[in-house]
Amino acid sequence: MNLHRKLLVLGVTIIVLAGIALTSVRHAAYRADHRNQAQAGGPPVTAGPVSLSAGPGRQIVFRNMAWGPHRDELSTVPASDPSGPRTASGTKCLRFYAAAGTGVCLQAERGAMRDTYRAVVLDAHLKARAHYPLPGIPTRARVSPSGRLIAWTVFVGGDSYAGTNFSTRTAVLDTRTGRLDKSLEDFRFVRDGRPLHSADINFWGVTFADDQHFYATAATHGTTYLVRGDLRSRSVTTLRTNVECPSLSPDGTRIAFKKRVPGLPADAPWRLYVLDLPSMEETRLAETRSVDDQLVWPDDHTVVYSLPGDYGADLYSVPADGSGTAHRFMRAALAPAYLG
Repeated sequence: MNLHRKLLVLGVTIIVLAGIALTSVRHAAYRADHRNQAQAGGPPVTAGPVSLSAGPGRQIVFRNMAWGPHRDELSTVPASDPSGPRTASGTKCLRFYAAAGTGVCLQAERGAMRDTYRAVVLDAHLKARAHYPLPGIPTRARVSPSGRLIAWTVFVGGDSYAGTNFSTRTAVLDTRTGRLDKSLEDFRFVRDGRPLHSADINFWGVTFADDQHFYATAATHGTTYLVRGDLRSRSVTTLRTNVECPSLSPDGTRIAFKKRVPGLPADAPWRLYVLDLPSMEETRLAETRSVDDQLVWPDDHTVVYSLPGDYGADLYSVPADGSGTAHRFMRAALAPAYLG
């Protein structure tokens, strides 16, 4: 090929690549603009005040997933009318939870080269009281029933034992003293009555019993455990295997969780169960799909969780005793907390 033909080929290649890049940019801009416009038939959302205080009526505060200018904002609806008009706060969160007038909002901070993440502690008026940098992508958040303790879990990369996969970091913050345990991996880990030291121990999905004790998931050597933690002794103790993302019932007697069931597809391996703590007997719930979420108890009889939907995620509920059927009660919503 002579020099003239080489230059011709190079010129055509540059034009084609420039065209592809321009098309990609226009497509991305169209998608971004599309997401900022409310869609016909979607949940009605308007801006207004949102409070984390218990009011005269019970409220659900959640991440609004509906397309439009209020997408990703903390929003609220009456618990008695979850499909009703939503009030959006202007505060955007990836993950959120709240109790007793304290909230935790796990946010993304968009950067020119890469995104960073932070945990923001909110008061009852959604005013930021403190914020903490996060080492990875947020996945779980919880607040203790009193509002004093906050826990969050993020995905992190770079741990040698994890290879190309993500591992997790779980932190616990005492909002009264300011003490931050950045990783439960620093706690004493007791498995089957004996201390265990292993580089691959991971924790995620804290649920608080009170302001000293909690439950969480621990994983090591390919096995997941339900653990009970003690903040005063800085220790966690295994209780049972194959329990992930525990969520303690309001009366403190049962734990809802997702369980890996042998024979299910590798990309959808979980089913929902409830574990009775006094007897350690478990009950499979009526939801027949794989759920990758940490459940919420709106009362002692029902659990709530998210599944993928047209807007990214919808909320479903199912009886906690294995009876009934699962049903969708909110479209375009994620990370709910019940107040009041």
